[in-house]
Amino acid sequence: MDKPGGLLSSSNTAFLQSKGGTIAAFATYGMWGLFPLYWKRLEAIDPFQVLSHRIVWAALFTVFLLAFRGGFSGLLSLLANRKRLAVAFVAALLVTTNWGVYIWAVDNGNIAQSALGYYINPLVSVALGALFLREKLDGFTMAAIGIAAAGVIAATIILGSPPWISLILAFTFGFYGLVKKQAGLDPMTGLAAETLTVTPIALAYLIWRHSAGAGAFGGPDVGANILLVVAGPVTAIPLITFAFAANRITLQRLGFIQYVSPSMQLILGLFVYREELTPALIVAFVAVIGAVLIYAGSRGRFGSR
Repeated sequence: MDKPGGLLSSSNTAFLQSKGGTIAAFATYGMWGLFPLYWKRLEAIDPFQVLSHRIVWAALFTVFLLAFRGGFSGLLSLLANRKRLAVAFVAALLVTTNWGVYIWAVDNGNIAQSALGYYINPLVSVALGALFLREKLDGFTMAAIGIAAAGVIAATIILGSPPWISLILAFTFGFYGLVKKQAGLDPMTGLAAETLTVTPIALAYLIWRHSAGAGAFGGPDVGANILLVVAGPVTAIPLITFAFAANRITLQRLGFIQYVSPSMQLILGLFVYREELTPALIVAFVAVIGAVLIYAGSRGRFGSR
């Protein structure tokens, strides 16, 4: 009797972890889908200053949360471990690159191309899961990845150059998810370590801009000042839920749920900010969305993989 009971308990625990991870993933991508509204409000500010504020306030926010829950020992232990600190730094470089490119793209009217990047990213995550984590790929998945790649190649031919914004966003966040998945760090502790490793760079940039009289913080726009500070929790909360999800569900399921975010961004770009799709982006979107439909349709019952 003990053995079946133990198996049932283990099965229930796995189910609850998977369910919790799936809910966290939907919450994460729903929040990210609304981000263009937030960053557009700050478009008058130098994107690198916005990025630097995002890093600094996110670090302060996560350290505050760790202090509140008594998690400093875990953070200090991570920072003292060279290998784990190196992993945190690599993750920080990937995610801050992603943040910076995304903020710049939103400010410069490229929400649609950003959305394309986040449509591609799930398929990148699936491919990375197969390459590095030995997650199984079936024929439909490989076909979906191939069609998406063909769409990007066609867009490159039409444009005369690759859609760099889309590709940088797709691959930086794809590798960030892979690093988070392999590291298996506590979500809050990992994010605190990541932001702290790049905070000195962000602070140095902000000090330099303020000393030159070009600092944005503290200016007459009270709303912008508040939004810069709020960038801490706005950044941290979805990344914490993302890490929570990444540690509990497969990269394939995580990639599937990610379609929520670019769909919301594309709607905002086209219908709120009146961006126009170029022929190259139309070709890429048709191919990538077709790939998404093939991938999603081949999953059978949601969550079977």
